[in-house]
Amino acid sequence: MAGSGAHATSLSQLLNWLDNNGLNGYDPYDALNARRMLWLLRSGFARLSLTQFLKLWPFNWRPCLGIDKGHNPKAMGLFLKSYVKLYRLSNEVGYLDKAVELKNWLRESSSPGYAGYCWGYNFPWQTFVPWRTYLLLKANEPTIVNTAFISGALLDLYEVTHDGECLEMADSSCNFILKDLNLSEKPEGTCFSYTPSDRNLCHNANLLGAVLLARVHSLTGRSDLLPYARRAFDFTLFHQREDGSWNYSIHPITGVERRQIDFHQGFILDCILDFISLTNPSDHRYRDALLQGARFYRAEQFLPDGRAKWRYPTLWPVDIHNQAQGIITFSRLSEVAPEYLDVARVVAQWTVQHMQHASGYFYYQKWPFFTNKIPYIRWGQAWMMLALTTLLETLDGVDRRERKGHAGGALQ
Repeated sequence: MAGSGAHATSLSQLLNWLDNNGLNGYDPYDALNARRMLWLLRSGFARLSLTQFLKLWPFNWRPCLGIDKGHNPKAMGLFLKSYVKLYRLSNEVGYLDKAVELKNWLRESSSPGYAGYCWGYNFPWQTFVPWRTYLLLKANEPTIVNTAFISGALLDLYEVTHDGECLEMADSSCNFILKDLNLSEKPEGTCFSYTPSDRNLCHNANLLGAVLLARVHSLTGRSDLLPYARRAFDFTLFHQREDGSWNYSIHPITGVERRQIDFHQGFILDCILDFISLTNPSDHRYRDALLQGARFYRAEQFLPDGRAKWRYPTLWPVDIHNQAQGIITFSRLSEVAPEYLDVARVVAQWTVQHMQHASGYFYYQKWPFFTNKIPYIRWGQAWMMLALTTLLETLDGVDRRERKGHAGGALQ
C-alpha cells in the first residue's frame, strides 16, 4: 500500500487501544442512563440540558452520575464494516472471525416488536423537534440511520462469506423501513421518517434507507424495493441548494428547513455514490448533484490544512466525527475525481497529528484553548476506524491499478 505507512500506523495504534479497552464505552448522548439523576430527569428540558452539559463539558462526569459503559449497536455495525475491510486488505482470518462475532451480537441485539431487524441506541435520548417540542426516544427504539449502517455492514460481510443469514437480516431490515417507518408523500418524491415515532423529513436518513433498499434489490431482485428508493432520491435531490449543499431536515407541516451543515453532507454524497454504482442511472442529475455537492463539501466545509468546520460556517470546535467523515467521503469521491484522494490524505494527516492520543484513541473535540479528550466509542473510535480502513482500502486499490498498469505496459 504505497504511501499508506503513517495511516496504517495510526490504525494499528487504534486497534491496539480497542483490543485493550474493548468495543464498549461512553457516548456523547448517553446522559439519560444516569442512574443517580433519574429523580431530576422528569421534563424534556431537564433531560436535554443534562445531555448538552455532558456533551460540552471536557471532564467525564459519567462515572459520578452512575452512567456505565455500554455496547452501542451502531458502533458495533461500524466496527463490523471495518473488520470486513481489514480482512479484504490483509486476508487475515482473525479479522473475519471478529466480524462474524459482531454479526452474531447484532442478531441478538435487534430491537424487538418490529417488522424486521432494526437497531437503536443503548440509551434513551432526548431530541427537540419543532412540532412536538421534546421527543423522548426510548433505549433501543430503532432508527433508519442505525439500521441502514448496520445492515450495510452485514451485506459487506455477506459479499465476503456468502453467509445467507447476513442477506436475510438485511432483507428483513427493508421490511422495517417499509412497514414501521412513516412515509411522507410529496409531489417531488417521498421521505422516510427517522424513527417510527416521528415524521421528520431528514435528507441523510432518507437516503441511507433508500440505499439499503437499492442494495438489497440488487442482491435479491425484490421488485418492491427499488421504486421506493428512487422516489426517496427524487425527494432529496430536488432539495439540493444552489450552492450544492443540503439543509439537514424539513418541517413536515410548515416546510421550514433546518440549516445544519456538517458531516451529514458526507453521508448524502456517499449515498449518491452508492446509488449510482447500484443502479447505473442514465439520468445525469445524480452525477451532477454528486459533483456539485462534492465541490461545496471540499471548498466550504474543510480548510486547506485538513481541518473541518464544525457546522458551516462556524469554525469551532473541530469535531472528530466531521474529520472521520471527511476521510471516508473524500476517499470514496476519488472514484469519480482522483484529486479527492489527496484531500482525504490531508484530512487524515491533520486528524492523526492533532486528535489522536499516544495510546491510540481519538479525542472528541478540539477548541481554541482546550481539547475534549473523552474517548467516545461510537462518535470517535468507531468512525475513525472506518475512516482509516476506508482510506487504506482506497490507497490499496490505487496501488494495485498502478502496478497492473505498469505490468501491462511492460508487455506491450
